[in-house]
Amino acid sequence: MDLHIEPDDLSRAAVLALLREHLDDMYAWSPAESVHALDLSGLRAPDVTVWTAWRAGELLACGALKELSADHGEIKSMRTPRALRRCGAGRAMLAHILQQARQRGYRQLSLETGAQEPFRPAQALYQSVGFRYCPPFGSYQPDPNSVFMTLALG
Repeated sequence: MDLHIEPDDLSRAAVLALLREHLDDMYAWSPAESVHALDLSGLRAPDVTVWTAWRAGELLACGALKELSADHGEIKSMRTPRALRRCGAGRAMLAHILQQARQRGYRQLSLETGAQEPFRPAQALYQSVGFRYCPPFGSYQPDPNSVFMTLALG
């Protein structure tokens, strides 16, 4: 796959549309109190870096890395457009985020995702690279609508 991953400033229409799709689905699939997806202001915070993946000018994925501490990061806003799933872009974005986390010296990378059926493919993707289920981390609280996963980085 000829894929180009780059840092993103969240100003392009295609990126904003993908993030809107992401938030819309999160609210459709989970109760509002269980939606932990970042909005644009959250994604623009200084402790968050966002990347987008492109092929021939077409947006294939986005993903973000939030710094929780000097050695712990959190994956946020991993998304591929509904129409472009199963082409490997999500896996490529995840590999990029893992590489960036290691370069930053993180010893642990964690994430929160939904517990409902539509989130199962994401859970399987994370498990395929070594993420394991864990208790809530950071400021998260136990929530039957959330699944928490973590990976020790070597």
